[in-house]
Amino acid sequence: MAIAILDYGSGNLRSALRAFEQSGSEVLLTSDYQIAVEADGLVVPGVGAFAACMQGLKSVKGDELVRERMARSRPTLGICVGMQILFAQGVEHGSHEGVGIWPNTVEKLTARVLPHMGWNSVDAAAGSELFKGVEGESFYFVHSYGVTEPLATTALQSWTDYEGRFLAAIEDGVISATQFHPEKSGSAGLHLIKNWIATL
Repeated sequence: MAIAILDYGSGNLRSALRAFEQSGSEVLLTSDYQIAVEADGLVVPGVGAFAACMQGLKSVKGDELVRERMARSRPTLGICVGMQILFAQGVEHGSHEGVGIWPNTVEKLTARVLPHMGWNSVDAAAGSELFKGVEGESFYFVHSYGVTEPLATTALQSWTDYEGRFLAAIEDGVISATQFHPEKSGSAGLHLIKNWIATL
């Protein structure tokens, strides 16, 4: 089993690489479209601003890649800004178009102190595969933007609260995503990564 971590210039790839390697799977860091589209699982990490991540993603045709994998029923996992860019739009430093897997807009959180940085427990969706065995655990977040409106789909939606609720994770067929960093969330994060890999 091979897992590709998409290298599109977003940084923070080494910690993701190490965490996924701990699962015992073969893990590749790649910007090669064909390798990424053929992998058993694709991870789209992301740090920084929405627009810069989208620009980087498009530079390696990552937006097309996610859609092609979806059409071919091949699992993809977005992490942090890698989750946000899967939505239709982000409003960080102006309005920017995302990949458009889901129609919502990624908006600035209304909390008094931003970025939101630290550990939060997650209200896991009933039937979640990602959170199986770690439903009551906390995960590490660092961000100022998020999705606060529920998705009008059958996707499993897990929520958390930081002076207002926002989406912590989504499981929608072969596309999954977490607003938090599982690779920085200790044993609970590694457990979640293994849960995702078990679905491949």
